[in-house]
Amino acid sequence: MAWNPDQGQLRQLVGYLRDSLSGHNQNAQKYATLMLTQAKTSPDITNYLTYILCNLPSTLNLSPEDVHLARSSAAITLKNIIKTKYRSIPSNNQAYIRGSVLRCLEDTNTQIRNFTGNVITEIVKQGGVLGWPELFGELFALAGNDSGNVSSQAQEGAMSALAKVFEDSKKSLDKDYSGQRPLDIIIPKLLHITTSPIAKVRALALESINAFIPQKPQPLLAAIDAILTRLFQLAHDPSEDVRRYVCRSFVQLVDVRPDKILPHLGGLVDYMIEQQRNIDDPDLALDAAEFWLSIGEHDNLCGSLGPYLGKIVPTLLESMVYGEEDIVRLEGDAEDAHEEDRAEDVKPQFATSKTARVVINGHVDANGSNGANTLTASTFDDDSLDEGEIEDEDVGADDPEDEWNLRKCSAAALDVLASKFHQPVFDITIPYLKENLSHHDWPNREAAVLAIGAVADGCLDVVTPHLPGLVPYLVSLLQDPEPVVRQITCWALGRYSQWASHLPTREEKRQYFEPMMEGILQRMLDKNKNVQEAAASAFSNLEDKARKELTPYCKPIIQQFVRCFHSYKDRNMFILYDCVQTLAEHVGPALADQDLINLLMPAIIQRWNKVSDQSREIFPLLECLSYVATALGDAFSAFALPIFSRCVRIIHQTLEEHLRATNNEALDKPDKDFSVTSLDLLSAIIQALDEKKSGELVSMSQPRIFDLLIFCMEDPSNDVRQSAYALLGDCAIRIFPHVQPFLPSLMPLLIEQLDIDNLPDEEAHSAFSVINNACWSLGEIAMQQREGMQPYAEKLYRRLFTIINNPEVPHSVNENAAIALGRLGLGSSQVLAAHLNEFAKLFLQIIEHIDDTDEKGHAFLGLNLAIEKNPQAMENCLLEYFQATAAFPQSRFRVEGLYGSFQQASQGGPSLRALD
Repeated sequence: MAWNPDQGQLRQLVGYLRDSLSGHNQNAQKYATLMLTQAKTSPDITNYLTYILCNLPSTLNLSPEDVHLARSSAAITLKNIIKTKYRSIPSNNQAYIRGSVLRCLEDTNTQIRNFTGNVITEIVKQGGVLGWPELFGELFALAGNDSGNVSSQAQEGAMSALAKVFEDSKKSLDKDYSGQRPLDIIIPKLLHITTSPIAKVRALALESINAFIPQKPQPLLAAIDAILTRLFQLAHDPSEDVRRYVCRSFVQLVDVRPDKILPHLGGLVDYMIEQQRNIDDPDLALDAAEFWLSIGEHDNLCGSLGPYLGKIVPTLLESMVYGEEDIVRLEGDAEDAHEEDRAEDVKPQFATSKTARVVINGHVDANGSNGANTLTASTFDDDSLDEGEIEDEDVGADDPEDEWNLRKCSAAALDVLASKFHQPVFDITIPYLKENLSHHDWPNREAAVLAIGAVADGCLDVVTPHLPGLVPYLVSLLQDPEPVVRQITCWALGRYSQWASHLPTREEKRQYFEPMMEGILQRMLDKNKNVQEAAASAFSNLEDKARKELTPYCKPIIQQFVRCFHSYKDRNMFILYDCVQTLAEHVGPALADQDLINLLMPAIIQRWNKVSDQSREIFPLLECLSYVATALGDAFSAFALPIFSRCVRIIHQTLEEHLRATNNEALDKPDKDFSVTSLDLLSAIIQALDEKKSGELVSMSQPRIFDLLIFCMEDPSNDVRQSAYALLGDCAIRIFPHVQPFLPSLMPLLIEQLDIDNLPDEEAHSAFSVINNACWSLGEIAMQQREGMQPYAEKLYRRLFTIINNPEVPHSVNENAAIALGRLGLGSSQVLAAHLNEFAKLFLQIIEHIDDTDEKGHAFLGLNLAIEKNPQAMENCLLEYFQATAAFPQSRFRVEGLYGSFQQASQGGPSLRALD
């Protein structure tokens, strides 16, 4: 459809778009960004942006560079508006966008084609597959050169756009629309396009097929033989890009159809080895090496690799040696420990405590229950960075050593194979180790040490006889002239610290463990920062393995930590915090010795005073202090007041910043990890101190801590709410009189949080961690409030029953919900009695698998009180009840009244005897 802009407004908008991406004038850039924010309120803004992207006229007399900046900025801005407001864009404007952007796929500039693909992808994502029904036909016609006169740029642009759409909308493309599934047409079309004469198009078509493999759609599974045939035809494609996607296809098919891989395993082993040895394309070699990791996850397939280990293991060992470019980059690494870190040297920090404060049956789950504890994929505020979009501050900031690469993948694959085959892998590795451990070239020494560390877990039994000679040699390598060798040696020794720390005799520990520990500690003050970091990481690993075995060595360990506090620059301070907190976690109360406190705490407090409230270093520092507070117990009271007050201040500041940003789009929203780590430290302090001292801290807090907690319990961030409910539960246990006046405000929020009917799919995992902690905190409140819970009991019962009755709810959440439900009966047994017939059987099934704790005892006591009031309701689960009663050991009957309640419910009066 035709649309013509106002030329004056067009010229003005082009200037703003150009300046918004220009780094030459920061003031102009800020002003342009502000004006673009205002321009987005115009009803025709999407038409202007589309026009600039697709039809920018030469009459504006812009330089080629300015033209490109304006068009790029227009595409990025258009995509972001579509992402956030597509349904509010007038239908005729939507039609104008759809009718204009496809021709930009023919642009000679690759980046413009990429930006256009991003716009198309966002339209499909927001408008749905049926919102642009003709799109796929048009794109496939371009990508496949159906007319015979489509330019190579247009074929690439169209296939690139399709690949992006498929990646973002793969689930919706596998749905049924009036009896048809788009994938029924898409899969054959993609297979056809893999025959394109253009290598880039072939590669993108394979990439698109790969996008669908993990979800196992039926149209793809039906075409699996055709896909395999095509993969074997493309296996020796002249394009390394194509072969890279062939490798990726086989890696994914291992997970989806291992039965189809097994008959071809011998040929695939040879093929992957050939590709992995491609020294000209490290990305291709890496994709080939991923094949071994993928197979390692399947016992049957991995077991079939046995006859080929003699080929595979030497290839992995070869691939673990640094390449020429890396050797040049690393050789003679500087003695840089005295140099201040640049801002870009300090890696972004994220709170790990948000995955660690998941409470299960009254105990903190140190691993968390919401998945990985690291974040990947940077975000561009509310605007995700897609292909072609670059954030200036990210350029050049990445350390090559942090990247997943062939060397690391090969070491991981060796680890997997060692864990599966043990002795055969070690037997193949031994000649390599003998040849290279003392090699005069440091890259060979380094790779040999990497191999020793890689087989540590899988081959420990067969390596153990060699360790009395191997460990002292590794300790000697801590003095190697090359920092990279010292660095990897720290890691390798950490892998064997389990063996050394648990040697049976004092003499053996003196001979092997103490030199290992002392050697790593010494490297923590190496003159090279990378070695310092590796040593600190290795020592943290050693702490995890040695645990309480470190207790006799606390003083020299802490003395070295204190030296590190005085010496380290910003970057390595983060891993030092981890060392301190891991020691505190494992030696616990042993750290409360006054001499040790006098050594450690001044160093921590000195750093505490240096770090600002706005610094991301506050995250690991607060987490570290949480562990230290727990270890010191009441001895932490000497340091508690200023730390507690600062945490309250940080939470208050973060809440205020969030409110301001909510009301003003121009302001950045605060990082919620400030609140998460502060809430977690408050929890640790309240648990550590006696009730009187904790209560005094809460009473003195300004603003009032429970006023802030109410806001945190309503925070949109799952991580904040998860930590908020953990703090609420800890307060209910330790200082309930201070919680009680706020219950009229807290309980409605808690009841609302227990609603599982409206959880968004993409957040379900972390949302269940919040509900888990909410259930736990509810149980602790019910323990204290007893009859005072009656006004909320009916609503709470409905919420808790919905949770335990849903098979999709994680087990830990079900268990905490069942315990909370039983504890609710302590003061509201009459309410539960009316529902016994509905929930009792489910309750007994869930609680059977819970460890015999006081929490379980309290839950049973609440159930028994309800049974006394309505014994007839137990008719359908008598057997389960008596089995549960018999299985509950009398030694655990420390819960007052529990034994009597079993007797009452089982033997006499208004009891289950009425049912006999």
